[in-house]
Amino acid sequence: MWNAVLPVLLLIGSNVFMTFAWYGHLKFTDRPLWLVILASWGIAFFEYCLQVPANRLGYGTFNPAQLKAIQEIITLCVFAAFSILYLGAAIRWNHLVGFTLIVAAAFFIFLD
Repeated sequence: MWNAVLPVLLLIGSNVFMTFAWYGHLKFTDRPLWLVILASWGIAFFEYCLQVPANRLGYGTFNPAQLKAIQEIITLCVFAAFSILYLGAAIRWNHLVGFTLIVAAAFFIFLD
């Protein structure tokens, strides 16, 4: 069971870092673009420090398509929470429908 749980936990952590790297600077639009690019790259380093081991450890328990599906579902969940809590943006009904369709796609990827 640990072989399935650890990669998911690492992917959650990596997604938190990557979401901040990609979208965290949106609260700092007064800062020069070059500075937020450097800050984003610095944050993304820690994302890779978690994502690479997650994929390495998860491969074998999950196939590559399943790893990617897990990654996408985690990305959506982390992004939705980040968008609401950090950026103060609303998640609307059409976003939820789109996210649900992506979850449905992941369901089919896990079918044998």
